[in-house]
Amino acid sequence: MRTGGTTAILLAGRRDGATDPLAQAAGVTHKCLVPVAGQPMLLHVVEALVANRRIGQVRVVIEDSALLAGLPPLRGLLHSGRVVGVAAQPNLVDSVLAGADGAAFPLLITTADNVMLTPEAVDEMLDGCMAQGADAAVAFTRRASVLAAHRQGQRKFYNFADDSYSNCNTYWLRDRAALKAAETFRSGGQFVKHPARIIGAFGLLNLIRFRFGIGTLDQAFARFSRRFRLTISPVILTDGAVAIDVDNARSHGVATALLEQRMAMAQAAE
Repeated sequence: MRTGGTTAILLAGRRDGATDPLAQAAGVTHKCLVPVAGQPMLLHVVEALVANRRIGQVRVVIEDSALLAGLPPLRGLLHSGRVVGVAAQPNLVDSVLAGADGAAFPLLITTADNVMLTPEAVDEMLDGCMAQGADAAVAFTRRASVLAAHRQGQRKFYNFADDSYSNCNTYWLRDRAALKAAETFRSGGQFVKHPARIIGAFGLLNLIRFRFGIGTLDQAFARFSRRFRLTISPVILTDGAVAIDVDNARSHGVATALLEQRMAMAQAAE
């Protein structure tokens, strides 16, 4: 099957090298290996990516690539080179940069806990990036869409003047020049632990406006674009389920129920 030119980077490493509570409860080394609806969550995301013909190589960023070979459904994809393992780095940003090293652009970046991702959502993301002429993009979905997918699916929303949104853990970079946004956070560990670094990158007033929803989502990203001298765009996905990532026992249960429902509907349609 001929595939497209977008490279997917799938972040599957352990945060700070620590064992995740879900992984510990499931008796596995990595959160990405925790079973959800009958298979490791990593496989759900890989399946969604490889099912989309616009996605070429899928680079799975994980500490030990041998873990991928231990998953039978991945062996053929690894052998063909459609899926490759990349060594995870000590922090999130360096892991993204490692995944991008030698990759064909543009890049679609997502996480192994994004189990509700679908080929259709990938298409919608790529179409939105192209339509907006973005250098970089972040996927969101509206609060109403999330609640329509499941009432307990997500509890955190960003409130803006136009609507409330949830992040979908999916990002896009047009070319290597767009990597400079990630480079801002490269040194010294995970940037989320260093508020001064975030303030320096985004600007204090921009962060205050984003935190308190001053203005619209588009206006917030227009300010970020000026700060980075790049066109950074939000892309709004219609499927609210994509915002439901597996972070804890509650979201694990929600994702399991939704995936089982999705699989039952697919079987009924055959």
